[in-house]
Amino acid sequence: MERIRILYKNLTGFEPERIVALSAAGSNRQYFRVEGSSVQQAGAHPSTLIAVIGTSQEENHAFITLSHTFTQAHLPVPAVLAVSADEMVYLQEDLGNLSLYSAITTGREKGGAYSKEEIDLLRQTIRVLPQFQFLPVVQPSAQAIFQHCYPQQAMDRTSVMFDLNYFKYCFLKLQAVEFNEFKLQHDFEVLADNLLEDDDNTFLYRDFQTRNVMLKDGQPCLIDFQGGRKGPIYYDVASFLWQSSAKFSDTLRNQLIDEYIEAVNPFRPLSKEDFLPKLHLFVLFRILQVLGAYGYRGLWEKKAYFINSIPLAISNLRQELAVGTCDAYPYLKSVAQTLVALDAQKEQLRADEAAKKAKVQAYLQNDITYTQSANQSIGEGKTTHPLEVRVYSFSFKKGIPVDESGNGGGYVFDCRSTHNPGRYDEYKPLTGLDQPVIDFLEADGEILTFLESVYKLVDFHVARFLERGFTNLQISFGCTGGRHRSVYSAQHVAEHIHRKFGVEVHICHREQGITQILSPKSDQNS
Repeated sequence: MERIRILYKNLTGFEPERIVALSAAGSNRQYFRVEGSSVQQAGAHPSTLIAVIGTSQEENHAFITLSHTFTQAHLPVPAVLAVSADEMVYLQEDLGNLSLYSAITTGREKGGAYSKEEIDLLRQTIRVLPQFQFLPVVQPSAQAIFQHCYPQQAMDRTSVMFDLNYFKYCFLKLQAVEFNEFKLQHDFEVLADNLLEDDDNTFLYRDFQTRNVMLKDGQPCLIDFQGGRKGPIYYDVASFLWQSSAKFSDTLRNQLIDEYIEAVNPFRPLSKEDFLPKLHLFVLFRILQVLGAYGYRGLWEKKAYFINSIPLAISNLRQELAVGTCDAYPYLKSVAQTLVALDAQKEQLRADEAAKKAKVQAYLQNDITYTQSANQSIGEGKTTHPLEVRVYSFSFKKGIPVDESGNGGGYVFDCRSTHNPGRYDEYKPLTGLDQPVIDFLEADGEILTFLESVYKLVDFHVARFLERGFTNLQISFGCTGGRHRSVYSAQHVAEHIHRKFGVEVHICHREQGITQILSPKSDQNS
């Protein structure tokens, strides 16, 4: 903070009034909004600036150098206004808070049904891209930026093989897909040759996507270009139009490709017929890159967002198989076909689990007739001592809970057959009451299948006890540590019984030291 304050004062002559930390998303850099109304009144500088504290001097230097070059060429980027002597801290223009990604949220959430206004923003953005790509061509002095690019000056064979091996080891291996490494490596070598056959002095933005476009006064401004380098123009178009989460339709992609080619032609004649085959080659390359990232962040680190994104990337891979992009790489094609077939099987499993979940929810919410019948029986029986149900979660290592009522009986359910969140570091400190664990268990689906049978047994038992005027029933759920699966199951079954029968339910998550009483509903005491 002190370094930001000094840099700001040296630039403006005023002390900052506020320095507010901003989200850094996936970056290691720290971002701050620096505010000062005195500066605005003086008229020398805007009222707000963005301060950046980096972790790599080389990365910062790349951004600062590229920003100066682009600003001098009047391209839409944030101008860098002040830099510390060691280049670890700098101040740049504030472009506001609205990214293109946020501006097209509605269309994205509608599965790619973008409005005219959203499509216009996408058109404007892709038409800006050639101005960056061809700057070193139309302005030879700008070729000096390649000397400052980080971590390398150009897209080369080494970087291509890094990405392809990322797919191999962080996706294929983690998917347990059998493959012949020598045959796959041969196709990778051929693919690399084809990707690198052009040697133009064009600029590869590298991370051209909707999150890296800010909208200032309705116009696109580009950020996060510090990973840029010399490279082919196709890469950025593939990255932008085949971003998995964007869900662009083929029609919209085709429209935006036309916009791009029209914007390129003032720099270099380009026909769509020549452009498309090479573009799809880079689409295939980007899909493999993305699957590598999703494999590492999802299958290895167990991040739900990346796991859920895998089917979207596989869908793009399926399309590239259909248009013949993989035909020149026969073994890679067979691997891709295996992945598509495997995803189809998983999609059927996902559909089956969704159906099970819907069935359980319907069972919990819509079985009113049976509930009313049970309540009517209670009213007619006029039980003097209403039924109390005790529901426990516990660890088998510490023994099954004792029935303190002295009646014995009831149920003890073993949850250890279901997928255990406790195997993953991010869930270890949580319990089955925490939303991330709930989401994990329900997305996996095994716990839902397990409880579907439990609900039927418990419902029958509670109904019969109510009819006979019994006063105590104990139900216990055990797992390895008494923390995740048993807690989830006990809580859900307890709430289900209370919701359906209205009886008093005592909940005890024994190993967590958590107790709760769900009071009887009024009609149970009448």
